[in-house]
Amino acid sequence: MKPPTLSVLYLIHLTSLLLILAESTQPPFSCDTSDPRTKSYLFCKTTLPITQRAQDLVSRLTLDEKLSQLVNSASPIPRLGIPAYQWWSEALHGVAYSLRVTQGIRFNGTIQSATSFPQVILTAACFDAHLWYRIAQAIYYCFQAVGIEARAIYNAGQATGMTFWAPNINIYRDPRWGRGQETPEGYKGDSFEGGKLGQHLQASACCKHFTAYDLDNWKGVKRYVFNAKVSLQDLADTYQPPFQSCIQQGKASGIMCAYNRVNGVPNSAADYNLLSKTARGQWGFNGYITSDCDAVAIIHEDQGYGKLPEDAVADVLKAGMDVNCGTYLKKYTKSAVEKRKLPVSEIDRALHNLFSVRMRLGLFDGNPVTQPYGTIGSDKVLIGPNANSAKTLVGNYAGPPCKPVTPLQGLQSYVKDTRFHQGCNGIAKGADHVVLVMGLDQTQESEDHDRVDLLLPPKQQKLISSIARVAKNPVILVLLSGGPVDISFAKNDQRIGSILWTGYPGEAGGRALAEIIFGDHNPGGRLPVTWYPQSYVNVPMTDMRMRPEPSSSYPGRTYRFYQGPKAFEFGYGLSYSNYTYEILPVTQNKVHIMMGAEACEKMKYTVKVRVKNHGEMAGKHPMLLFVRQPKMVNGRPVKQLVAFQSVNLNAGERAEVEFELRPCEHLSSAKKDGSMVIEEGSYLLSIEDKESEIQVVK
Repeated sequence: MKPPTLSVLYLIHLTSLLLILAESTQPPFSCDTSDPRTKSYLFCKTTLPITQRAQDLVSRLTLDEKLSQLVNSASPIPRLGIPAYQWWSEALHGVAYSLRVTQGIRFNGTIQSATSFPQVILTAACFDAHLWYRIAQAIYYCFQAVGIEARAIYNAGQATGMTFWAPNINIYRDPRWGRGQETPEGYKGDSFEGGKLGQHLQASACCKHFTAYDLDNWKGVKRYVFNAKVSLQDLADTYQPPFQSCIQQGKASGIMCAYNRVNGVPNSAADYNLLSKTARGQWGFNGYITSDCDAVAIIHEDQGYGKLPEDAVADVLKAGMDVNCGTYLKKYTKSAVEKRKLPVSEIDRALHNLFSVRMRLGLFDGNPVTQPYGTIGSDKVLIGPNANSAKTLVGNYAGPPCKPVTPLQGLQSYVKDTRFHQGCNGIAKGADHVVLVMGLDQTQESEDHDRVDLLLPPKQQKLISSIARVAKNPVILVLLSGGPVDISFAKNDQRIGSILWTGYPGEAGGRALAEIIFGDHNPGGRLPVTWYPQSYVNVPMTDMRMRPEPSSSYPGRTYRFYQGPKAFEFGYGLSYSNYTYEILPVTQNKVHIMMGAEACEKMKYTVKVRVKNHGEMAGKHPMLLFVRQPKMVNGRPVKQLVAFQSVNLNAGERAEVEFELRPCEHLSSAKKDGSMVIEEGSYLLSIEDKESEIQVVK
């Protein structure tokens, strides 16, 4: 049902903005055909394999030139016609700007803004991989919408790099984590390749932060020195799978190592088995690996892992890292070579990876105007209403706004007599309807700032309750936040008619909110993370265990393992329509365990679900398919999301939706030694309140 038309509406909210202006130049590139030297360089011959071209280039460099390329701000090599390159740019939910002059993107010329999509955790709530594809070629993959805008900025001469250090694919393990808002929790496995023509990348995505990183600054414990104690079991089925998917399905061309240590070893200096053997060998990664910023220095200066700076440099390069965000490699690699702590061959290996990615971006193919993405201009930068310029709307790592539109302005497009106030009971008494816009902002949850509780600020909770008490009609509560908030008080208050979680909604947030409130859009989002009660803060954030331990009252983590009270379940969400489901009988309800890659392909089969929209409005409805075993023993998950689809249904319409079940992936679990196995027995497929049993046999 559509909500009633409102005559007078009150909005309670807050707001701010920044633009950067400067000059732009021609896009930098190598192998200019007007330069007679180009014909003699094999690395400029586009008909040759990139491997051969990169080897030729590296062989021409002096040691000092090689060292200048091992940092994010890579120096130019004038004698070879190679311009400077900046590896560090951001594009978490749109091409982002920064006050840091070291980054590779500048909004200082003909292009002064870029589309700011909703913060990632909110986009995850749609459970629609196709939407993610249209936004940014999905969060795991080389960006399309983001990539187009990035390429347009490069073509306009406002970029010195096309490598973007996003997405953040760490598990949202603890609701207090300040960067949980950046993660696509709930999204596993579905992939779309793209953003490239043949071997050419439109933009380079970098999956971060490898690995077991989800603590920034909690009660004095900082990410720079934190030692994450992780079991082989949790590493195998929780912390590593996102990176394996990012590499194998997403075809990512970059990986960033995390600051923290894992079982005593810094991630950037992780042993050869983790970076080289696992990522490159087992997963087939063929891109570059970077440290987080100043992480190599931290290994020696803060973690005390290397006795000398040269030890830290040798450790990270031997482990398989290629580039240092910072200057440590530039300062100490030469002395590491001279002290025979590091062979030059490790430097050459790193440079081969780095130049290969730059070549895949087409930056060594001559004038970009003649290249596959050379015609993308400023007209391809999307223009539209931006969420209010306040940090409360766009989240972190955001680009500059185009046309700021606040929730107030969005609601005023429906009701002209909509009035704004920061909070007043008296005014609320006179309004026909009240919309309360509350929640968190980047001063309360952000990078380097974890929360210590799960409640709203005390004054907000008091304001919500007092206004709900005096309002003529049930109020609408809108929550802006990246992470979960315990709003049990509002959930149980009959005077609060509806609660809308809007995350940090980005560019079109104000308009989208108004369309939902006035019934022009049927909401269909699902929570992509469990919302815990305030009592969860009794669990130390430093405890990395995923699985519960009843003997010590440890409740476990995430919807997969948590056993305790919840404010809202993972996957919870309402719309203006009601839906019913029926899992259709499968032709074969027995899965026979077979070994090997080919056998895994043969084990796949289709699950069909019939769904019907019983509402009066058309709606886009996310369907989440879970699998579980009847008993939670041997560390098995309570349940596991194995597939999801979003389906459009008109009022009264029904449809049959197909899901692909991949037993080798979806039914396997980790043993204590980290090995993955498929156990015999009964498994239950479930969607909402419907279940269907399948048997796994040898």
